Amino acid sequence: MDFHIHSAMMNCATNIQSREGFRMRQFYRRYMYMPFVNLSFRSKLFMVFVLVTIIPMMLLVYFSYELTKTKLTEQIYINMTNSTAQITKNLENKLDSYEHISASIYLDNRLANYLTNEYQDDPSYLDVYNYIGNRIDTVMAAYPDFDSAFIYSDNPSLPKDNYYIRPITPEVQDTELFHKLQQSYGNIIHLSTPQTENGPAMFTLARLLNNNSNQYPYGMLVFQISESVIYSLMEKEAGGKDIFIINDKGMILSSADKQLINTSLPELLHQNFDETPSGRFDTTYQDVKALAVYNTLKNGWRTVSIFPYDSIIKDAKSLSQLIINISLGFIGVALLLIYITASLFSNRIRTLIRMIRRIERGDFNPTHEEQMGSDEIGQLHFAFEQMTTRLKSLVTEVYQKELQSKEAELDLLQAQINPHFLYNTLGSISSLAVKHQDPQIQDMVLHLAKFYRISLNKGKSILTINEELKLTQSYNAIQLIRFKGKLNIIYTIDQSILPYSTVKLALQPFVENAVIHALWNQDRPLNIHIKGVIDNSSIILSVIDDGMGMRREKLEALFEEKEGRGYGISNVDRRIKLKFGEYYGVKVYSKLGMGTTVQIRLPQKEIQ
Repeated sequence: MDFHIHSAMMNCATNIQSREGFRMRQFYRRYMYMPFVNLSFRSKLFMVFVLVTIIPMMLLVYFSYELTKTKLTEQIYINMTNSTAQITKNLENKLDSYEHISASIYLDNRLANYLTNEYQDDPSYLDVYNYIGNRIDTVMAAYPDFDSAFIYSDNPSLPKDNYYIRPITPEVQDTELFHKLQQSYGNIIHLSTPQTENGPAMFTLARLLNNNSNQYPYGMLVFQISESVIYSLMEKEAGGKDIFIINDKGMILSSADKQLINTSLPELLHQNFDETPSGRFDTTYQDVKALAVYNTLKNGWRTVSIFPYDSIIKDAKSLSQLIINISLGFIGVALLLIYITASLFSNRIRTLIRMIRRIERGDFNPTHEEQMGSDEIGQLHFAFEQMTTRLKSLVTEVYQKELQSKEAELDLLQAQINPHFLYNTLGSISSLAVKHQDPQIQDMVLHLAKFYRISLNKGKSILTINEELKLTQSYNAIQLIRFKGKLNIIYTIDQSILPYSTVKLALQPFVENAVIHALWNQDRPLNIHIKGVIDNSSIILSVIDDGMGMRREKLEALFEEKEGRGYGISNVDRRIKLKFGEYYGVKVYSKLGMGTTVQIRLPQKEIQ
């Protein structure tokens, strides 16, 4: 039982898959295959061109943009690393030079003696002022970077109004500078002061002065440098980057934007720095994505360079735009070439289609089109011209044979119709002659002779409409004598149509058909109206009777009959079409109880 359930489930799954596959095939055929097949040849070429050219070009531009952006990012990273390293080196060199000059003062024993001695009067410490003033003036002259230089001293015997020597007051002891120097063990320290209304941002470099004999601190050496001096070491390396100097706590010491000094750079970047001495990371600065590169100095400071990605993307976009412009130029040229090529192919194929449609319409005349070249389409055009010429020859040959056959049928028709008519006419003449002498006998004989004279027409199959009317009138005159009082015939003929041509016996068979079918099937007289008018570029001959009419089945059978009385009607239609073309011929309109109308359409063509 489990096996049967499993089989049923498998069959159900197979049926579902089959239906889904059928729907997919129908969808593909309806919405993809057929719309493409129905496109013109030119449209197909353009679509293929888009698929194989424009789309790959767009992909090329996209990947070129991404690759360019990556390469530019790497190159900018290398440049930033190099420039940051150079800034670090310049700053290290500058700080080293500051440290060297501070060391020379730190190791000056004479200066130490001057600052630690006790003085009782002015002459005793006048030498101190002169020595220290000359010493510091020499430093200031050698290092114009220094904004100021002085020494804090705790020697109470020194006067407190000297520019270069300042006392260590309680206020000084409360400063960050004092506390840091107490923990520096004689090493140089670096501090920064933010910009205020009273002055610009400043760097402070200080060193605790120790007594060389007992290492007891006797003063503090202080150099002050404007922040702009330090920033000048970085400025030439900026190149579109934002460059900062930060201390070991991340506080900004120097920047192009002075308002940022003494603020936290990690907080601005929302990113903490690694413990590694150098590195890079992606960040957001001033709401713009950016690349940051940093380097660490020996004193714990860091130089940080920040470059916005927008600038990288801008350069990548510029290169991509150049590629796009070049690609558009190539695409424009390619579109022009493909348009010209597609037009050449399309026009040649359309010429072949026009030739085929002319053949379809029955026009086998040569087109005398210019040779389309020697490629496959040109060879097809040449072969088609040859085929058309051969077809025209064959059609002409078949037409001539058909025409000869119809003329033979006409002769046979005359052989069938004329004796029959002749026998009836002669019977009537005989009957009248037996009864009495009558002028009608002479009229019938004259009309009969005229009928045969025109119908024979020296064997010609084409008459003028005037001759055809005379032939029909002769026939009608005889019938009027035969059916006196039972038949009325009137004529409405446009005289301008009389010179034009028609096939022989075009009207007479339809008058005869009306007499045979309509007259013998009604008790009242039969009225026949023969008309001839011009309709646009055609001539319309009409035979209209008010007889009993016919049903559609009888009307169709009348045209299909191959023998008997209906033979003349279908024969006239075929002979007109053979002679003048399919546009011309016979149409019969009839309704039971309403009469019959026969219309014969002929061209306005005179006998050559």
